Amino acid sequence: MTTEQEWTEDRDLFVAAGGADTGPLADEFVRLGESLSRVSTVSEVLHQVVHAARAVVPGADLVSVTLRDSADLFRTPVETDALATRLDELQYRFDEGPCVAATRKGGLGVVHEPALADALQFPRWAPAALELGVGGVLAVGLFPQGETPRMGALNLYSLTPGALDAKDRDLTLVLAAYASTALAATRSCEAAELEAAQLREALRSRDVIGQAKGILMERRGITAQEAFDILRRTSQDLNVKLAQVAETLAARRGEL
Repeated sequence: MTTEQEWTEDRDLFVAAGGADTGPLADEFVRLGESLSRVSTVSEVLHQVVHAARAVVPGADLVSVTLRDSADLFRTPVETDALATRLDELQYRFDEGPCVAATRKGGLGVVHEPALADALQFPRWAPAALELGVGGVLAVGLFPQGETPRMGALNLYSLTPGALDAKDRDLTLVLAAYASTALAATRSCEAAELEAAQLREALRSRDVIGQAKGILMERRGITAQEAFDILRRTSQDLNVKLAQVAETLAARRGEL
């Protein structure tokens, strides 16, 4: 996994060159793309992205990712500093702030407040963030150009007012696009793996239920439907899953 120090070293080369040569910065995103192609879980994707953002975006002191679930509840699964999580959680509590707004905003889904002292759209959250020492914030929805509400947001905080500028905004948009694509692909893989596991479990349950039905049919001289009804009623009476009843019967058939 690429470390934040490695991201920072390449970023510094770009800054030292005055930004004229985009080679090192392009290499950053090539490296990020290669890193994301090797990860297999949502957690790994998010860790790669937050550390890349912290190193690549010059004005970012703290980075976090907000994820929104189907019930419109928010959480912060990864961050570079505990203060970032604190700032996110205040937004979730107030239902107000850049990361919450970025998941609901149309267009590119960008919320950029370079100087929080002037952020009138967040009357409760902005003063609380200022008290915690934050000067500016930039949040981009995931996906940047997807439908709203989005799956979450990539959040960058600066301790210095005005440090997050237009270039940082553009870099963050690209990072958010990388993160969104990798998240979508990873979630698809996880969903496919879950579906396969559920199918395997369903097949195993079907087999053990069939085995239990066969035992009852043989021992009691009843039909397949009658055997199934016995299993079903026992499951309901004992408040135990039908497959578990069938498995117990099959495993202890010698005691019947």
